[in-house]
Amino acid sequence: MKNPFKKQNGDSSPVIPPVKSGLGTFGGVFTPSILTILGVIMYLRFGWVVGNVGLLGTLLIVTLSVSITFLTALSVASIATDQQVRAGGAYYMISRSLGVEAGGAIGIPLFIALTLSIALYTVGFAESVVSVFPELDFKTVGMVTTVLVGLLAMISAKVAIRAQYFIMFGIALSLVSLLFGSPIEETSIELMPATNTNRESFWVVFAVFFPAVTGIMAGVNMSGDLKNPSKSIPKGTFAAILVGYIIYMGLPVILANRADAETLIADPLIMRKISYWGDAILIGVWGATLSSAVGSILGAPRVLQALARDRVLPQWLSWLGIGTAKDDSPRYGTLFTMLVALVAVYLGNLNIIAPILTMFFLTTYGVLNAAAGIEGLLASPSFRPAFKVHWIFSLLGTLGCIAVMFLINGVATGIAFIFITIIFVWLQSREMKTAWGDVRRGVWMALVRIGLLNLSTEKDSKTWRPHPLVLSGAPTKRWHLIDFASSITHNRGILTVATVLTSKLTTIERRKQMQQNIEDFLVKRSSRGFARVIEADDTFLGAESFVRAYGLASLEPNTIILGDSENSLYRKNYCDMINSFYKLNRNLLIIKENKEKGYGQKKNIDIWWGGLKGNGGLLMILAYLLKSSRSWYGAKVTLKMMVDTENAAQDARHNLLEVIKKLRTGANLEVIVSNGRTFDQVLKESSAGADLIFMGMKSPDADFENYYANMQDRLKDLPTTVLVLAAEEISFGEVLLQQDVFRKD
Repeated sequence: MKNPFKKQNGDSSPVIPPVKSGLGTFGGVFTPSILTILGVIMYLRFGWVVGNVGLLGTLLIVTLSVSITFLTALSVASIATDQQVRAGGAYYMISRSLGVEAGGAIGIPLFIALTLSIALYTVGFAESVVSVFPELDFKTVGMVTTVLVGLLAMISAKVAIRAQYFIMFGIALSLVSLLFGSPIEETSIELMPATNTNRESFWVVFAVFFPAVTGIMAGVNMSGDLKNPSKSIPKGTFAAILVGYIIYMGLPVILANRADAETLIADPLIMRKISYWGDAILIGVWGATLSSAVGSILGAPRVLQALARDRVLPQWLSWLGIGTAKDDSPRYGTLFTMLVALVAVYLGNLNIIAPILTMFFLTTYGVLNAAAGIEGLLASPSFRPAFKVHWIFSLLGTLGCIAVMFLINGVATGIAFIFITIIFVWLQSREMKTAWGDVRRGVWMALVRIGLLNLSTEKDSKTWRPHPLVLSGAPTKRWHLIDFASSITHNRGILTVATVLTSKLTTIERRKQMQQNIEDFLVKRSSRGFARVIEADDTFLGAESFVRAYGLASLEPNTIILGDSENSLYRKNYCDMINSFYKLNRNLLIIKENKEKGYGQKKNIDIWWGGLKGNGGLLMILAYLLKSSRSWYGAKVTLKMMVDTENAAQDARHNLLEVIKKLRTGANLEVIVSNGRTFDQVLKESSAGADLIFMGMKSPDADFENYYANMQDRLKDLPTTVLVLAAEEISFGEVLLQQDVFRKD
């Protein structure tokens, strides 16, 4: 089978074949919507609703349900008049606003809901037929009806729509017959159910009724078949809601006047008995159930087609996106939908299917409202709907949907959210790329702006954490620098990897590509951060200029991580750069790598310590962060100190153990008596088996170049060593005393 989707100008999104002719507002939106609204629930369960919750309870359920639907219709109208709505209806709108992951997480449950709707309506049709002709088999009638409805949808959407005009006439005839009917028994209107009766609760009844007002999706899901979706969807949807609301507010009054509560509950076809011409109700119920089934089987495959074309579905289901005939009808998708519906018909019944539909539709409504609300709240220049709705109404619709879901069934709501979350995470793990934008970047920009404006420029020891800038050169050759930086941030600090180029031949496009390559490299290594490629005549001066300028507001790198400069010709420039960073109050970490051992087994960390003052506090913090990272988790940290005599060792142990206990970093203490040995000798003997060594470094001065040369000689043949120079105007001792901040990581 050939792939029907062509790529255009490098665009990864599939080309959707244009529809040469389309449906209008009345035939494409109003008709399928109103016929789905006036469907199986109205004929077979409305009496049950009135009998269980009384007249006032029914009117409240109708008003609450229609209110949620109306708020959703406002959001739909807002989105539909802002963008070109193609096949997929609600899925298309959500995916183009909130992203393909959110769209897919809703689109797949929406397809399931629409497919179950087919089962709901054909089961309702079978129930009514069997009540008139008891000799027929219930499941056989339901499954045969599903197949016939599916075949009608596969022939042509226009043929199915035209068939619905005749059905509409039958429904109108049944409602007129009901209006001129008469009571079957003496009864008084029961405004509220009696407290001592065995009736269903308000929210159970709401869950069964709510699918009756979800018919607006029937019109929205036909978006790809409309001549002018942005005009037809709002007009047709609002008209269907208004007509449906008027009918649903009038019917309970008629029902409550013509039969008592027990009769209404017991007889699903009570309308037939209280109508002027009872068989007109059969015409109406059969027409309504069949038309609603047709509406759903027209909508579900089109959602499926859009999902397949956006590559949301697995590759082996891509054939579901194929359109046939001149109108791009999803015949393969219709066949697939029909098979799924047949399974649901075989297994389900009306009262079980309806609440499941309610959860899925409420979820879809909630996310549609959220999409419109977020677009309105961000007020992006690209969002210019012809039908303007204040974002408060959209978000109110979202909150209403969530609240009603929990009131109906908290457990079922939780399961629905888990199901949607699993789909969202699965789609996100596929790192899908689309050719359209969405509001997510706008949301993050708004949050970042708020955060930056509210961040204080003053340093706070309680919330301090490292935001490292790694001057890495070629990242693939100096990964040990980035690995260390990533480990101490715990993916919570802001990591930047920078490279300075001295070639003047590098173009802007080439630098951007290099930055993207570095960021891709970081992602592959499970590190998140930013990449910057700078061009300068001199590497060291370029790095100084970049560090001086890089950052926004109070968010700037507070810790610079460098590799050791082994070339003595560049030592002076290197040390001058360190001095410049120190004057800028940036902490310095210089990592001298043992190229044979690297970081060893990442099990033992030695800190050569001289107390909390100076570099001591930062040394302890870095070691704690490192050992609590994923790659160094559980490493043994040993605090080492050299003294001259045994008496001095006893005093040091006594004092330092108390300090370590207060700091709660989990470090061990080792006090070493020199016994006439130099510090270099003790260092090499004591730390030869470590995987990583932390040591402090003195502040740059006039003789810093010689000091650094001597330090390089001292560290030869030792395990990988991190030289630490604290420069920030902050007490790292106070940071340690707030160690619970890091323990939460």
